[in-house]
Amino acid sequence: MRIGVLALQGGFIEHIRMLRSLQVDSFEIRKKEDLQTAIDGLILPGGESTVIGKLLKELDLFDPLKEQIQNGLPTFGTCAGMILLAKKIVGTNTTYFGAIDIDVKRNAYGRQLGSFLTEATFKGIGVIPMTFIRAPYIEQAAPEVEILSEVGGHIVAARQNNILATSYHPELTTDNRVHRYFIEQVNHRLHL
Repeated sequence: MRIGVLALQGGFIEHIRMLRSLQVDSFEIRKKEDLQTAIDGLILPGGESTVIGKLLKELDLFDPLKEQIQNGLPTFGTCAGMILLAKKIVGTNTTYFGAIDIDVKRNAYGRQLGSFLTEATFKGIGVIPMTFIRAPYIEQAAPEVEILSEVGGHIVAARQNNILATSYHPELTTDNRVHRYFIEQVNHRLHL
């Protein structure tokens, strides 16, 4: 199994460390040539969604990644990655991959000062630590989207088909259960 981690901007190295803790092979995706290596899953890290979106297009990565995601590639987006995967970004007409039927509100908890740590339940895993940094949340989810976590009445983790998205950064904790959950999704697809 090989997991590609988008490494244009943001917290990609923490995801790679988390995958290593699970003994999962990973590599950084920085340019179109990197997509010649077959991947079994994709992680879109936190960072600045507008910057990552712009770089995806400038580096000619957007269309090939979108095609792989649409073709069922298991994909996990955290924070900005969730925004890139959402069908709708509240307050703008901009969308990116549009792969999960959710409406996401950017910087929903405020700017940097609105960052916080908490613990809450992740469906099927239990109570986990959650690190929110200028985080979005899901304002609305289609009925076919599975809600995995809520904090303060807001949806902060969801799954639909091959897509897993979290508002928070599980890679910034020592708890690797959310990444393990994603790897189980990848394994399930590999054994279909």
